Amino acid sequence: MKAAVLTELRAPLQVVELTLPDTLAAGQVLVKIHFSGICGSQLGEIDGAKGEDKFLPHLLGHEASGTVLDVGAGVRHVKAGDKVVLHWRKGLGIESETPQYRWDGRQVNAGWITTFNEYAIVSENRVTAIPADSDMAVAALFGCAVTTGFGIVENNADVRIGESVVVYGAGGVGLNIVQAAALVSAYPVVAVDLHDGKLELAKRLGATHVINASGRSLDDVRADLLRVLDEAGVRSGADVFIDNTGVPAVIEMGYGITKPQGTVTLVGVPRKGQNVSLFSLPLHFGKTLSGSHGGEAVPQNDIPRYHALYRAGRLMLRELITDYYALDEINEAIAAMRSGSVRGRCLVRMGGD
Repeated sequence: MKAAVLTELRAPLQVVELTLPDTLAAGQVLVKIHFSGICGSQLGEIDGAKGEDKFLPHLLGHEASGTVLDVGAGVRHVKAGDKVVLHWRKGLGIESETPQYRWDGRQVNAGWITTFNEYAIVSENRVTAIPADSDMAVAALFGCAVTTGFGIVENNADVRIGESVVVYGAGGVGLNIVQAAALVSAYPVVAVDLHDGKLELAKRLGATHVINASGRSLDDVRADLLRVLDEAGVRSGADVFIDNTGVPAVIEMGYGITKPQGTVTLVGVPRKGQNVSLFSLPLHFGKTLSGSHGGEAVPQNDIPRYHALYRAGRLMLRELITDYYALDEINEAIAAMRSGSVRGRCLVRMGGD
């Protein structure tokens, strides 16, 4: 099969031919990938944001749709022929051993799920079956962007009707946070980003106000946020601030403009060695600060719920997919994400509809 391999940090991926293992181990599922998303987490892996990478060379990707071709011993929740979402959050079934692919006689590592490859051997607990007639491009978004974004609003920030929400960073996950906040009737829903294209899409998805932070000081952005909140009748600070950037100064600013009993949810992760400095006293009197781990999503419960909402016309997900690339073009896709020219979610098309 063809796959994109990370061989060196801060370097382009290599698209090469890999050999799959001859047999599936217990709990493993062989999937033909149709569409794979590219998440900011992969950009962080390529950049070494969390430090040294001990597993090079290895495969990447954690959000995709596909068709099951075969299953290993003990697999009960999916079968050959099933359409599935591939996700990094653990779902039902076995957590298998990880697969070992081969490239020019050497081992290429992989985790329990990878999706930058035409075929993937994944753990049973990283796939969830969906209806056979599902839109497979949209289905890929349920692997991370949708379940994480909606889970952040439901499970981490616990947004209530009429609460004010600031979403800092309107990428693939941030746009779904905006959409979920609008769905629960938050007001105002303020999206902040560096790119007008992303902010235009945020407005379509339910943002009531948008702020472009490009080329501006954080003090100026803070003043704009306070002005928007004040004009919306929010005088004591935002109820909820959600950071998708992982930039310490943004986190500190968001913590400062949140009301005394407000909620700060961290989605983006600062690079290794970057620390956040906060006055912790408000945490003793009702303010909350927490990190999100994929929105604490439960795939077997959340994917069917959100998929049903999409099929009922309640979610805008096709609109989120703004760019398609072939696997051979994956480095161009990554470059486009870094530049901000991708307004929503870009998908790598492997084949199949």
